Amino acid sequence: MTQFVFKMPDLGEGTVEAEIVAWHTKPGDSVSEDQLIVEVMTDKAAVEVPAPVSGRVVSVSGSPGDKIAVGSPLIVFEVGESRDSAAAAHAGASVATAPAPSAEPAATAVKPAAMEPAPVATAPSSPPSRTSTPLRTGRVMASPADRRRAREAGIDLTTVAGSGPGGRIVRADLELAVAKPAAASGGQVPPHAADESAPATTEVKIIGLRRVIAERMSEAKRNIPHFAYVEEVDVTELEALRTHLNANRSKEAANMSLLPLVVAALTRVLESFPQCNVLHDAARGVLVRHRAAHVGIATQTPDGLKVPVVRNAQSLSVWEIAAEIRRLAERARSNKATREELTGSTITVTSLGKLGGIASTPIINAPEVAIIGLNKAVERPVVHQGAITVRRIMNLSSSFDHRFVDGYDAAAMIQALKEMLEHPALIFIPKVRIT
Repeated sequence: MTQFVFKMPDLGEGTVEAEIVAWHTKPGDSVSEDQLIVEVMTDKAAVEVPAPVSGRVVSVSGSPGDKIAVGSPLIVFEVGESRDSAAAAHAGASVATAPAPSAEPAATAVKPAAMEPAPVATAPSSPPSRTSTPLRTGRVMASPADRRRAREAGIDLTTVAGSGPGGRIVRADLELAVAKPAAASGGQVPPHAADESAPATTEVKIIGLRRVIAERMSEAKRNIPHFAYVEEVDVTELEALRTHLNANRSKEAANMSLLPLVVAALTRVLESFPQCNVLHDAARGVLVRHRAAHVGIATQTPDGLKVPVVRNAQSLSVWEIAAEIRRLAERARSNKATREELTGSTITVTSLGKLGGIASTPIINAPEVAIIGLNKAVERPVVHQGAITVRRIMNLSSSFDHRFVDGYDAAAMIQALKEMLEHPALIFIPKVRIT
């Protein structure tokens, strides 16, 4: 037999290492070529790594949370003698051909860490409907987020029928599988049954995107002196414009929210405040001002917060901005966003929508120097043009890097943005340049 050592592949963009998020195989398992064997993460991009060959798993290196350098042994397979060495080299692996008794040196080239993902608590007994489902053969196709949900729910994805393209398991399939136990028991759960069987505490290892978020947030708060500024904005006219645009939009157009209008207004304001459309290059000790506005949109996903980027937002219409925000959000939530789509923003906008609250203190998305937060818009009685009337009010909560943005400039920028939002026609009127 032949041992095939598969090394951590180069995932591009200068990646030097990748973190193991979850193993989908273990020593002793037989796998087929292209079957998913491990999920890894580089920066903010989750990558599914398929098996380069068919064979039996001899050993794996590392457990979830460990980082493996590019080019280091990742997994060792035992394959047939007919496996071509050239194909192995193309896959970024090394092959050691030797009789079975003397194959041990090749195996020791990789740390034989027969490690499995942390066990997931499951119900005391499996429902009949799940055990009666035949096991799937070959690679199970599902997004990393859905795989994580399945692990947390104790569901074996090989028993789930996929309704997506090519048999891919989609969220609806997983939700149906989760609902089967309740349906099998008539929807009745014995009182306190869950409390009696559940452990008193549960440990959740900080890995993958959650680890990246934790590190970036800690670094930002530790190194950046945040200057917070909150301003009240009357968005009654902006809301009227949004309603009008939606009433007259084409069938193909995405629903218009306040967010694209705020982004469009922000791009206009940044023309007068270029010091806020900046990236801080700490290694070189310089501020890189950008003429184009690459606006990051903080997006909540099942795996944590991601910031896809609307590039050159200043050259897009509000409908194009709305469509791009929707496209990027969907790709981020389904773990399909590329590294390019998740990096390169020059300023970030974050919104909690209906959960926006009165005010917030957003953390700057380093190496940027500013972030704008949208809070909840609510109707309130206010004094408007000398009379008490009901207006729609929304707060803007912003944070600035006080090392590079003075308080006066930060306040002036938010006041300019407020004027745009309270008089939305200004968003669409070209700026008059006096020569």
